[in-house]
Amino acid sequence: MDKPRIVAISQARMTSTRLPGKVLMPAAGRPLLAHHLDRLSRAPGLDAVVLATTVNAADDPVAECAESLGVAVFRGDEQDVLGRFAGAAALAGADLVVRVTADCPLIDPALVGRLIAAFRDDPSLDYLSIDSTRYPRGLDAEILPRRLLDEAAAKAADPAEREHVTPYIYRRPERFRLGTALVPAEPVEPPDQRWCVDEPADYELVRRLLEALLPSNPAFGWQDCCKLLRDHPDWMDINRAVRQKTLH
Repeated sequence: MDKPRIVAISQARMTSTRLPGKVLMPAAGRPLLAHHLDRLSRAPGLDAVVLATTVNAADDPVAECAESLGVAVFRGDEQDVLGRFAGAAALAGADLVVRVTADCPLIDPALVGRLIAAFRDDPSLDYLSIDSTRYPRGLDAEILPRRLLDEAAAKAADPAEREHVTPYIYRRPERFRLGTALVPAEPVEPPDQRWCVDEPADYELVRRLLEALLPSNPAFGWQDCCKLLRDHPDWMDINRAVRQKTLH
């Protein structure tokens, strides 16, 4: 069998409800989206990265940021995120799709590479993810075959399944073979970390991490973030009160 074409698709828009414009907020001299896409593009095993955004004029700067980095852009309906992912996968000619979100500027290329390798090691799998309850939140990624993404886009009717892309798959374990989510080899210290950007406090923490780590270690990984937080335990309090948005 020919090697599958593996494409990472990230979603981004300017009209986030809790922190509008967050993906283009600056850190270490660049928009958060640029950090995210640069890091994602370094994941071993990827053939391409595509940004899925909306047709809204407000998202023109999002598309321009991605295009300036050489990242292809697919634009679709704001409410139908699943449809946008399916369109982006078709645009890129993907066989396997890695799904991430652009509010994760600290996404770890090596961890995404581990997810890809684990999925390819078991051809019977339909879906595999990184366990965001065991890793710091903000390293999240999922992988599935494009054919199942297309099926979900054609059949999903529940609004939550269209907004969150993959519930059509993982809500149906009787139909699809779900792999055991990837977990760290050892407990993460400090625990209960949150590196996705949903509120101003999240942005403040992520900005500090980027600006502290990038000058001396541009290829830093998630463990480097943990070490920095062990050195600055008070930083953990910056966004401790933020609560994760749950599935509708």
